[in-house]
Amino acid sequence: MLEAINLTKTYKSTPAVKGVNLYLEKGETVGLLGPNGAGKSTTISMLSSLIHPTAGEVLLKGESIKGQPQHLRAILGVVPQDIAVFPDLTARENMLFFGKVYKLPKKDLKNRIEEVLKLVGLEQQHKKQVKTFSGGMKRRLNIAVALLHEPEILIMDEPTVGIDPQSRSYILETVKKLNEEKGVTVLYTSHYMEEVEFLCKRLYIMDRGEVIASGTKEEVKNILSSEHTIEVEMEVAKDEFLQRLQTHPAISTATILDKKVVLMAPKEINLLEDVFAAAKQSGTVLKGIQIMAPSLEDVFLHLTGRTLRD
Repeated sequence: MLEAINLTKTYKSTPAVKGVNLYLEKGETVGLLGPNGAGKSTTISMLSSLIHPTAGEVLLKGESIKGQPQHLRAILGVVPQDIAVFPDLTARENMLFFGKVYKLPKKDLKNRIEEVLKLVGLEQQHKKQVKTFSGGMKRRLNIAVALLHEPEILIMDEPTVGIDPQSRSYILETVKKLNEEKGVTVLYTSHYMEEVEFLCKRLYIMDRGEVIASGTKEEVKNILSSEHTIEVEMEVAKDEFLQRLQTHPAISTATILDKKVVLMAPKEINLLEDVFAAAKQSGTVLKGIQIMAPSLEDVFLHLTGRTLRD
């Protein structure tokens, strides 16, 4: 339904997106993952015709949108990462304003506003100014605006950042309902792996402007199919114990999380004896050990690196 072919964006001499290829089939939910600075938002801006690519093109139903983005805009809803509503207007006034921007017929707009406000759970707050809303309510209104013209494709750029768990759960359930009951095609970006696990059938992982992995959730997880994750919980994290694990030749990564250390190692190697030996030699008291299959987050960190970067 929507496809990017060799999509590239360069600012002066700095490449932000480098030859990205991806597609959305009608009625599916696709996740777009990547660390900060990976090029996700730039890619989304090109897909939604907000900025022009330096090279490559975007196809809608097989036809290039170059020179005729209005065909895409008529069926596209975008939920930006930043709140994009007017704080001094009420929820309903915002909806009326954006309904006119979408050129919705006046006779249909009132009913459509009622439907969308109910869908996002704001029908009781429609007369309140947006500046009095909680973060979660603002996010839900942001989504309502994008849904006003009944889009066939919905692009959501980290729509749950900085909100409470209840609002986050409500948004996720709303997106799932839109996809399953209304057949809306969704491209969803998030830093929360559990959201992507819940919503998406297929994934693209970007880093440094490129797609570095893609496929179904199962296919992406199978990137680490030859490894397993071992979570070790300690009473006290002792430096000597952690150092022994981090320098173990069979352990590919050892991530320290407070009083836990998460290890990744090949499945064929039995590390438990070495873990117990390292604990005994360093005087570390272990509270528990759990062996798990690699998660989506494990794969993401394996591909993009565990070191924070700007």
